[in-house]
Amino acid sequence: MINDRVAGAPISWGVCEVPGWGHQMAPGRVLAEMRDLGLAATEFGPDGFLPPGAAERAALLAEHGLRPAGGFAPVVLHDPGRDPLPEIRRILSGFGMERSKPGLTLVLAAVHGLDGYDRRPPLDAAGWTALLANLDRIDSLAAEAGVRAVLHPHVGTMVEGSGEVRRVLDGSGVPLCLDTGHLLIGGTDPAELAARVPGRVAHVHLKDVDAALADAVRRGATPYTDAVRAGVYRPLGAGDIDIGGIIGSLEGAGYDGWYVLEQDTVIDHEPDPGAGPLEDVRACVGFLAGITS
Repeated sequence: MINDRVAGAPISWGVCEVPGWGHQMAPGRVLAEMRDLGLAATEFGPDGFLPPGAAERAALLAEHGLRPAGGFAPVVLHDPGRDPLPEIRRILSGFGMERSKPGLTLVLAAVHGLDGYDRRPPLDAAGWTALLANLDRIDSLAAEAGVRAVLHPHVGTMVEGSGEVRRVLDGSGVPLCLDTGHLLIGGTDPAELAARVPGRVAHVHLKDVDAALADAVRRGATPYTDAVRAGVYRPLGAGDIDIGGIIGSLEGAGYDGWYVLEQDTVIDHEPDPGAGPLEDVRACVGFLAGITS
């Protein structure tokens, strides 16, 4: 059973760090809906969604019966003239401590420093050297704080494609966030990766995906944000990814981390009570219950 390791993410309710992404729901409603769906924990969401202090965050989550799972940290890692550690220390200051299993995870995305995920600049040799070295530095810094750092291969960041994922695996010791959707869009088969290197997976974002829309993004025919609006991410079981097989591979290898239900979405207005994004998350919860009971 993995029920006590299933978490939510504010992006499933349309709460996102990208300017102009869409309507941003208030934390009170989002956290209450997570609680009512029976989720065990949540990631923190973008800056400003939850209180910045660790104690205040923990208190708000406890009011809603949720544990902290950690948070997404979009950080520039490839610039040789830019030290990311001060920013990482600031982010970690809001994490607090969660020593139980699974604990807190710092989910790094190697962003380019521009808004959004629809384009990215090329990465040269000096950029790769800096990125890989910074990943190992952050891994050590986070471990000192009792937090597990992972790299999230992500569309529109400096680590997106399958070759880039392999380069991180070969060139650093940092574990991965296995985001089933972003990996597929970037050209990596998430089921194959989970089966091949389960020991390098320390955090999971579960998405199902419309493979045709994913292919359109990969080919550059559809911008990423447009694909999200069009429903590239589907409730678990309603897309083209073998979610059950991925969970089976990880659990069989002893994975004991979080499974975060994270179906990125864009909403344009406040949903009616009982409607909106929670319907898709409810479907995901039901799917997991059906394959893990």
